[in-house]
Amino acid sequence: MSTAQSFEFFLLLLGAVAVVLRLATRRLRFLPYPVLLCGAGILVGGVADSLGARLPTVGPDLILIAFVPGLVFEAALALDLPELRRRLLPVSLLASVGVLLTVLGIGALAHYGLGLSWSGGMLLGAILAATDPIAVVSLLRQLRAPAGLSAILEGESLFNDGTGVAVFAAVLGTLLAGTPSVADAGVRFVYITLAGAAIGIAGGVLGVTAVRRLTDAQLEILITLVTAYASYLAADLVHASGIVAVVSAGIVVARYSHRSGRLKGTQLLGFWSLLAFVLNAILFLLVGVALPLRELIPVAGTVLLAYLIMFAARALPVYGLLGLADPGSPGAGGT
Repeated sequence: MSTAQSFEFFLLLLGAVAVVLRLATRRLRFLPYPVLLCGAGILVGGVADSLGARLPTVGPDLILIAFVPGLVFEAALALDLPELRRRLLPVSLLASVGVLLTVLGIGALAHYGLGLSWSGGMLLGAILAATDPIAVVSLLRQLRAPAGLSAILEGESLFNDGTGVAVFAAVLGTLLAGTPSVADAGVRFVYITLAGAAIGIAGGVLGVTAVRRLTDAQLEILITLVTAYASYLAADLVHASGIVAVVSAGIVVARYSHRSGRLKGTQLLGFWSLLAFVLNAILFLLVGVALPLRELIPVAGTVLLAYLIMFAARALPVYGLLGLADPGSPGAGGT
């Protein structure tokens, strides 16, 4: 087969696997769909490797620019904004103080438990501190979680993904500068976050303004697509947080788009829901395929220990901050 035919066959194979796994999770609801997709991708990559087949590879930069804006924008667009406003305190605490405490916790535990340097431990903490909004939102929808719990987890996972990436960029930037400094990392974090939010809000406002001048629903939906990807790209070009920009733009569009033109909530959410499903399935399969099984097995113990460290470092800030946000609640923020 030619290169183009091989790539098309690869996409068809991923699509077939995604459909089969989706049907499986409908019958077995306790199985998280993104986890199954990633596991299936690892198996596909392992089988291809054992047969000597070369699968097409997708670089991290392409994954970020092609998949993340669409998935994050859809999650932001589908947020229950009234419920999110009621849960703003716990969401804000978890996405700011919670992320920073998690970075410090993982960094310390990685230093003493894995033998990493302090700078390496903090960098690992910055990588692992943010939860995955794509997987979280998908799982909550699958389980039909209560509205209050969904608002906290979806909102926090979206915002802490942005702050987590900003922390990572700040820590990495100060390390590459050759003079690691908490003050330097703090300044970088503030710039990355605020600049990303400003760009996203501006992009969302421009998108809504353009929608108001149109009477064609298809063009209005296309504008939201351009808004999502343009916000990410604009933030990325000035070294701000593209994810914060996309989340901000999505919230602006969610707040004001239904008042404009012919765009209806069902049309808008229907388009983005389908796009997110396709992107989500392809992304997690590609991530799995990119993880060589022969390289994962020797470091399985270290990976498991890193997971336990992340879990422990994440648990304390979550329960502590939720207790501060709602001391009288036995659960997550009174849900």
